[in-house]
Amino acid sequence: MRISRIAAVSLTLLAATLSLVPVASAQPTTAGTPIGVESLSAAATLPGSARAERLLYRSTTAGDQPTTTSAAVYFPAGEAPEGGWPVIAWAHGTVGLGDDCAYSVAGPAAVERDWAYLGTWLKQGYAIVAADYAGLGGPGEHPYLNGIAEAHNVVDAVKAATEQYSSLSNKWAVVGQSQGGGAAVFTARYATEFGGPALDYRGAVSTGVPAYIEDVISLAGPGVPPVALSSHLTAYVLYILSGLRTTYPDLDIDGLLTDTGRTWLARSQTACIGPLGDDLAAEKPSIGSLFARPLASLPNAHALLSHYMGLPESGFDRPLFLGQGLLDTDVVTPETLRYFAVLKATNQPATPHTYPTDHDGTVNASLVDSLPFVSALFA
Repeated sequence: MRISRIAAVSLTLLAATLSLVPVASAQPTTAGTPIGVESLSAAATLPGSARAERLLYRSTTAGDQPTTTSAAVYFPAGEAPEGGWPVIAWAHGTVGLGDDCAYSVAGPAAVERDWAYLGTWLKQGYAIVAADYAGLGGPGEHPYLNGIAEAHNVVDAVKAATEQYSSLSNKWAVVGQSQGGGAAVFTARYATEFGGPALDYRGAVSTGVPAYIEDVISLAGPGVPPVALSSHLTAYVLYILSGLRTTYPDLDIDGLLTDTGRTWLARSQTACIGPLGDDLAAEKPSIGSLFARPLASLPNAHALLSHYMGLPESGFDRPLFLGQGLLDTDVVTPETLRYFAVLKATNQPATPHTYPTDHDGTVNASLVDSLPFVSALFA
């Protein structure tokens, strides 16, 4: 654990202990329990929100281990309707691994895109609960793309927020993009189970879904691929390696890597996606240069990767909206379209949409379809 994490967690626990902020009376070890409220940084405050706070709550991380994490909570203007504001849980895209990268600390990596998107939901009369995910701004490391952990974090954030704020309804939906698109899909699969009777889960919107990444990354190894890819794709690989190491600490992830790979992996632990992408763009290491041994040399590698990040293909009990940009190169678009086809073949309640735009563009382009989709969920 880094010093900055120790300091942040110590201050949080001290504030809760001294009862500087009133919190709910549930046991502090219970997932979904709020433990404190803090002021939200200006960088993380959604323009147009009538009230914005940072909520600290109990959740779980890799291996179902208990942890403390956080979320930004945004309220619309005006009086809450009867029954409270319906809730949109925002599952954000990749921001990085360091504490300073946390959404409720630094705000979104794509500021204009996300503020436009979230502002639209806010104007429709939804409160927004944006979970940071475990290990971002709190204790421990972030298990990047660990879908089960992220689903717990999103559901627990909504549970904690509805307990902390009487003006929130227990009716909610999840929306997410990129990393958060995957988190939204996992949340959609497990929301009813993880939320229990306290929450009324209605459905999900997921865009830029990182589907079947386990099939692609399992090919990585010495010299494969032999050329430098986009800096963000290389950053994602480093974040995945870190997430694997966090989720499966007994694996010798460092032993797979060259000195170059270990150096970049160490840098990725604290660098946010923007600065890390800039550094990778300047130095241009190929993914193949990071590896001394193939990733596939891990014991039962593909099954392990599938368990860690493979998207669920069945078991959805509420409507799921899926949006994909046909010019998206941040995820593997043909694999995402394959995932859409698999859900259709297994008769899941999924509605796919495609847009003639890239990864970032899909977020707001999808609103013309996702706004009425979500409105119908709360009808």
